[in-house]
Amino acid sequence: MSTFSIFLVLITIVCFLLIVVIMVQNPKGGGLSSTLGGSQMLGGVQKTTDFLDKSTWTLGTILIALILLSSLSFTGTLSDSDSKIIENTGTTAPVTPVTPVQEAPATK
Repeated sequence: MSTFSIFLVLITIVCFLLIVVIMVQNPKGGGLSSTLGGSQMLGGVQKTTDFLDKSTWTLGTILIALILLSSLSFTGTLSDSDSKIIENTGTTAPVTPVTPVQEAPATK
């Protein structure tokens, strides 16, 4: 398994976790924190909101770092160096000059 494939799997896992964390949140502050209720669960409502906020930023940062690192590990087997267009640019047919057509004399 290449390093690019490993990064691809890690990026997929982080994306899934980020989707789950974002879906648990509620834009009005009533997501997981209002569902749990009470101050004894997960350290209280405010702590749950802080945890979800920090985990969103952390997963987003990890996702960006993994994407940048995966681009560095890309070997380029599908790069433009093997392109048929690049190979054919040196073997184009010579351009023949266009000769102007002479007009026939006008008759009166």
